[in-house]
Order: sequence, then structure tokens, then C-alpha cells
Amino acid sequence: MSAKREYDYVIVGAGSAGCLLAYRLGADPNNRILVVEAGGPDTDPLIHIPLGLGKMHEKRAHDWGYDTEPEENLNGREVEAMRGKVVGGSSSINVMAYVRGHRGDYDRWAANGATGWSYADVLPYFRRMESWEGGGDDWRGDDGPLHTQTARSDDPLWEAWIEAGHAMGFGFTDDYNGEKQEGLGRSQSTIHEGRRHSAATAFLRPALRRGNVTLQDSTHVTRVVMEGSRATGIAYSRLGKTETVSAAKEVILSGGVFNSPQLLMLSGIGPAEHLRSVGIEPVIDSPNVGKNLQDHLAVQPTASRPQAGPFRKTMRFDRMATSIVRAHLFGTGPATVLPGGLHGFVKTRSDLTATDIQFLFRGAPGNAHMWFPGIKRAYTDGFGIRPVLLHPESRGEVLLRSGDPFDKVRIRQNFLDVPQDLETLRTGVKLAREMMHKPSMDAFRGVEKTPGPGVKTDAEIDEWIRRTAITAHHPSCTTPMGDGDDAVLDTECRVKGAENLRVVDACAMPDLVSGNIHAAVLVIAEKVSDHMLGKPYLAPAVDA
Repeated sequence: MSAKREYDYVIVGAGSAGCLLAYRLGADPNNRILVVEAGGPDTDPLIHIPLGLGKMHEKRAHDWGYDTEPEENLNGREVEAMRGKVVGGSSSINVMAYVRGHRGDYDRWAANGATGWSYADVLPYFRRMESWEGGGDDWRGDDGPLHTQTARSDDPLWEAWIEAGHAMGFGFTDDYNGEKQEGLGRSQSTIHEGRRHSAATAFLRPALRRGNVTLQDSTHVTRVVMEGSRATGIAYSRLGKTETVSAAKEVILSGGVFNSPQLLMLSGIGPAEHLRSVGIEPVIDSPNVGKNLQDHLAVQPTASRPQAGPFRKTMRFDRMATSIVRAHLFGTGPATVLPGGLHGFVKTRSDLTATDIQFLFRGAPGNAHMWFPGIKRAYTDGFGIRPVLLHPESRGEVLLRSGDPFDKVRIRQNFLDVPQDLETLRTGVKLAREMMHKPSMDAFRGVEKTPGPGVKTDAEIDEWIRRTAITAHHPSCTTPMGDGDDAVLDTECRVKGAENLRVVDACAMPDLVSGNIHAAVLVIAEKVSDHMLGKPYLAPAVDA
């Protein structure tokens, strides 16, 4: 074992939150910061070329390789649970969607005990961290490090889908991250100059250039070093060697929804009975570590397309090869554009304070592939409308498999445990199918592929959901913050009962926001960074 090194802050995980914290904390030149990442560098071109995400997901590249335990309510299936294992974390492998959520989400957090996290409280931080291509206003920022833009497409199917939504009374929103989330509109993405604008690109690389932030990748943290209830550093394994690093000020866990509670429990912080069952002596009995797991569940009604759309034409091998080269070298061309590009946020009941179904439009079939005449046949074109259950009542958990830090955690999502979840998702399926069959879609819709014309009754739809539903990859809430006794963290994300230890990532969310979670994770880190630096919080937005 080598001599112990010391930093002011040790951040475990170079994902969304960890990269942003390094950027903000590193703005003080007196702070010495170490960022430790289990994955390797983000040098794969597939990470940076937007259209490369399909191949990454197919290969499960830069991924921890997690799957759930058999899901009782999904016909016993083990559901893929992809999380990023690379510099940039999941922001390097996600679909680049930038969605803040509904204002009602944050107001609900505040009302339920997360004091200081209302929409008015977080809006100034959303604005501070963002450069929106549409320019700054009361809702959007224009000089932050993270660049966001509207999706681009010349596919007429996009406008047909929005018209179908109008026919159903959903309306249109020109900026779901602005004053009005509800309605259908063009997606917003963390893309800049034709390339993925991950947390590593937006925050970590500028931080590293300052000289007081150090990145150490390919490093597996095995535990937080505790002296009584005080965190003093971390132990890790790298290149077959075990080392320790000291943190003079704080250890910050930003390893993500599965790995942060795993690391707490490996360090003796968690449900005492569970820890003892795997041979770990409890240091702090924190019963709710790893509990409260929530995720967005999704299914996808699909249809064939009688005439090939623009995306299939670009997938011809020679055209796509040229596009990949253009995207890699210059950040231009079709490979910088995703075939989805549309979102919808709706309420299935008038009494709801936030949207409960998100529609994700997919402008290509699941079997889309490169093709070339006479060599490989082109695929039958199609599209999908994916309803996503935004606020599940079901709760899962993350458990240790053993006391071995290299063992994968046990993930019990417990999808559809509460009957209301199935009812709401079923409603989403019905709405998606109805949109698919509106007159504006007639020229673009061939045969309904899934669920298919034979699936009609509620019972048949439910069975199809159980057979095909997958995660939307938004797991959260396994160490929630709040004022109540059931919260693992306080409202500054400090671990209750411990000293000098925080969890700042998706774990800290009290419950799920209405949409993709990347933006919400970033805003948690953005706001908490002010507290860590001893700065007053930004004044709440007026009339937000």
C-alpha cells in the first residue's frame, strides 16, 4: 500500500453531478479536488457523435452491465438497467434529452419536506448552468457552461404527429423547459456544434484545465474510510493495487442511483440488519439507504411506414459512412441528428399537479440498420410513440449481494407493484394508439405492429405491457433528501448521522420528476455547490 494522499474534496464518480461539482468547487483555487471514476476515458467516437448512441446501447458499451432481479409483475423478466461506466457517467451514453421536469415536481419536493427545493428555488440554478440556443429570458439561461438546443429534422412525420396531438386536445409547447411544459413539441438536447455536450465536456474538462482538479479514471472505490461517524477519505482498487486517499473537507458520493447506496452500505452506513446479513458491521444505522427506488417504465406502440422517410435514406451504408466521418471531424451532417426529436407531456387526469405521461416519439423502427443495394436489404421503415409512466407509486430497492465491493448490487425495481401504475400506463398506451390513427398520420402509418390490431381489451393491453415494458433509464431516489426522519440526506445532501459526507446525484431526489432526469441531477449539484462553497443561495425566482 502506497503513502496516503490528501485532497480537500474527494468526489466519487465522474458522472453528471460529479463533473459539475468539480467545476464549481474548483473555481476556488484553494480547493484541491480529486475526481475518481470507475470507468475509462470518454475517448470513444461513438460517445461524441449523437447517432452513435444506438451502437453503444446495442453493445452495452461503457455500461455497468446491471440488470434487475426477476420482476414479478413483468412476467419474471430481468430488465436491463443500463448506467454509464465512463468519464461523464450516464451523460456520456444517454439520449442527450434535456428535460427539467414540471414546476409541480419541485413544489411537491418542497411541500413534502425538501425545504428550499421549490421550483422558484431551483429555477435560478437551471438558468445559471445553461446556454440555451434560443437565448436567455426569465426561464432560460444563455451564458452557462452547458449548451442545449432544439432537435432538428426535415421529416414531415414530425408535424403530422404534432397535428395529431392537437386533434386530441393536447396542444403545443414551443419550450417545455420554459413557462409551459404541457403539450407536444420538439425535443431539447445537450448537443453543441454537432457533438454530445456531456457533463464531462461541459464541466469536467474546463475544471481540469484550472490545475487544482485531478481526474483518476479506471478506479474502483471499495469503501468510504470512516473514523467513527466522520468520513476521512476513500479506499480504492486500481491496477491491482489497493490505495487510500484522504479528504480534508468532504467525501462526496456521486456514483449514481445504484452505486452510491452500495458504497454507503459497504462503508457500514445503511439498514443494520441487512448489513449484518452480508458480514458488514454497521457504523450508522440508516434504514432507508437503498430504499425508495423509483424509475420510469415505458412501452412502445409502433407502426410501419408505407414510404421510407429521410432517416432510412441516410442509413444507406455509403451515405452513413460519409456522415460519420463528417460528424467526427467537423460536427456536421446527418449523424449529428437523432431520428426521434419530439416529446409530449400530458395529464391523464385534470386533478393532477404535474404531468403523468411523457410521450417519446421514435422516428425509426427498432431494427433500423445500415443497408446497401444488392448487399443488405433495407429495413421496413416505421415509427413508434412511447408512453412513459412519470410518477409510479411502486417502490423498489437496492441491496448488497455480499460484502464484496466488486459484486454487482441486487436491483429490485418492483415495477407495477401498485395497480394504479398499470392503469396509468395503460391509459398512455391508449392515447398513443389514438394519436397514431389520427387523420394527419394516415399518409405515414401503415400497419400497427405493436401491440397489434389483435390487442384490444384492457386485459390484453395489460398483458402486452407486462411482456414488453422496459425502463426509460431514469432510476432515482435511493438516498432521498428531506427534513423528515425517513430521509437519508438533509436538504444540503449531507448524510444524516455522518460528518463530512454527502451524496449528490440522482439518489438525492425525493421522488421522480416529470421527464428525463439529467437536468434535475445537474440542478441538485449546482445548488448544493453554493452551500459547499459557503455562498448564499441565489434568490428564488419571482412569479416563477
